[in-house]
Amino acid sequence: RPTGTRTMTNVTVEGGIPNVTVPPFERKFRPGVVKEMMDEIITERLTGVEYEADTCSMLARDISDEIKSKLKELGFEERYKFVVQVVIGEEKGEGVRMGCRCFWDPKTDNHVATQFHNATIFCAAAAFGIW
Repeated sequence: RPTGTRTMTNVTVEGGIPNVTVPPFERKFRPGVVKEMMDEIITERLTGVEYEADTCSMLARDISDEIKSKLKELGFEERYKFVVQVVIGEEKGEGVRMGCRCFWDPKTDNHVATQFHNATIFCAAAAFGIW
């Protein structure tokens, strides 16, 4: 091997400068576009819906699947992997906190979180685009 060259998980370092492939700007995960799409889906699916414990898990799964399929249609780079989490619960005036921890590259990876609530339901949703 030449001096100063080292290979580590798809990153080649030559002379201290890593050569990393990144998506073109127009095909990067864009949080503003994703949040708008998520808000539209969640509002459409949950407006006027009342909380029922028996149906909320299936409803959360359906919303999550719909968000994930729309993410794939938005034209982001094919290499992106998407993770979508949707939580639906009964609105009782109590607070809910959600958190996550991820190991990622801030140059290529991003996330969006949004929420919805009406008189009987709250919904918290997060979508992650990982390069």
